[in-house]
Amino acid sequence: MKQYWRAAFILALALVVRGAGAESVATADFVIAQQATPLGDARLPNPRDPGSEWILVGMASQQLTLFDARGRITARYTVSTARLGAGEKENSMQTPRGWHRVCDKIGDGASPDTIIYHRTITPWRYTAALHADYPDKDWVLARILWLCGQEPGRNQGKGVDSHDRAIYIHGAGDHVAFGTPTSRGCVRMRTRDVIELYEHVPLGTDVLIDEAH
Repeated sequence: MKQYWRAAFILALALVVRGAGAESVATADFVIAQQATPLGDARLPNPRDPGSEWILVGMASQQLTLFDARGRITARYTVSTARLGAGEKENSMQTPRGWHRVCDKIGDGASPDTIIYHRTITPWRYTAALHADYPDKDWVLARILWLCGQEPGRNQGKGVDSHDRAIYIHGAGDHVAFGTPTSRGCVRMRTRDVIELYEHVPLGTDVLIDEAH
């Protein structure tokens, strides 16, 4: 646990270096407060919008962590980001870094094995046998949280736009080696996990994808 909160502090400090203007000041205030807080009571509030819940996707750890409005961890899931690593360029099949928001949610009420194709809920069902017949298919299952980049020129705009690249947090089949990078750019989750996350996360939730965490 001590190692986790030490890592959390380092992440917050890194965000200070990356930030600018009011956003940087807000994060700096957090770091100062963190130094004065007993380790057992540590928090990691949203550096971009203090007082709002947020999601941190760690590419090094292959973990997705959900924080509440006070910065407390409410859930953590093992995920799978891009096999080709981090990158923002269109057609790179890499996972984009930086700040995003959940700008659409697709899959209300769909069963865990439902196949979503081109953001449409289909009557088709995922099975191990189906995957064996089509082993190279990038199955999108159960739920989609569609991400919009919030950093112009980095993950928003021509050639690097996460929304246009159809970068999702989405459900994936049991064939996926969760905890290792396997995807084509999206953040893959177990179907039971993405359904749970989907139910707790509203539209507009901030999402930070961090390569080093």
